[in-house]
Amino acid sequence: MHTLISILCSLGLIIFPASDISGQDTTDPWKTYQNTRLFSLGNSAYYFVGGVTAIDADGAPNAYHPADTGLDFLANAGYPEHSWWADVLVVDPENSDSAYVQQTGEYAGYFVSKTALQDPVRAATDPERYVDARTVPYFVFPGNFYAIEGTGILGDLGIAVNVKTGDQSAFVVADIGPGQASLGEVSISLAERLGGSDVDPRTGAGSPGGKILYILFPYSGREHEWPLTNLEITASAGDLLCSFGSYHEILQSGNIP
Repeated sequence: MHTLISILCSLGLIIFPASDISGQDTTDPWKTYQNTRLFSLGNSAYYFVGGVTAIDADGAPNAYHPADTGLDFLANAGYPEHSWWADVLVVDPENSDSAYVQQTGEYAGYFVSKTALQDPVRAATDPERYVDARTVPYFVFPGNFYAIEGTGILGDLGIAVNVKTGDQSAFVVADIGPGQASLGEVSISLAERLGGSDVDPRTGAGSPGGKILYILFPYSGREHEWPLTNLEITASAGDLLCSFGSYHEILQSGNIP
């Protein structure tokens, strides 16, 4: 399946340099996280192959509801049993023991769900401050992975490809998950773009199966300040990808288990 990324490359609207990733030595992994091997593409990119391990609804204005009728289980926000719920839900400015409930708009009555990547111009209680999992293709860094030098920062861009089907999407790193989590948690939107259907964050049903190739461009977020539109995510990530050639060389590298 072609997307805007591959179309721009094929039309020459994103220019390839003289060298590409086919000349990279990718025999030995750059790093290993849990059982996942990360392969370096020089100083500006790395990749790994995994699956979709979980679906993140965070940032969606209807992610969590006091009656537990949101897109995801309220327990997955840690509310109210665990102190870490304040990392997931906005604290009520008038009651620090409670999560803030939206007062107006389509999703009045729902909590405001946060992502680690935010639009600092908007108020903390504004749902639009956060990255909407329903509409923005984003990737989640496990906490321990985020702490590893060289893996990147919030706002970094990447490309994900379903190895079996060819479905592909640009993405942004928009959230930080539990420290010990596995690599592969993605937003509802990214799961759908990779071939998922009727994706359910509560159960993981509908998520794309099989192997997913993830190519990340660490520290690219420094050059592409958030917020970005989906078109800007696609164009900027595509530009970064094409500076290496294309993902086809990776698929032929022998590092796809």
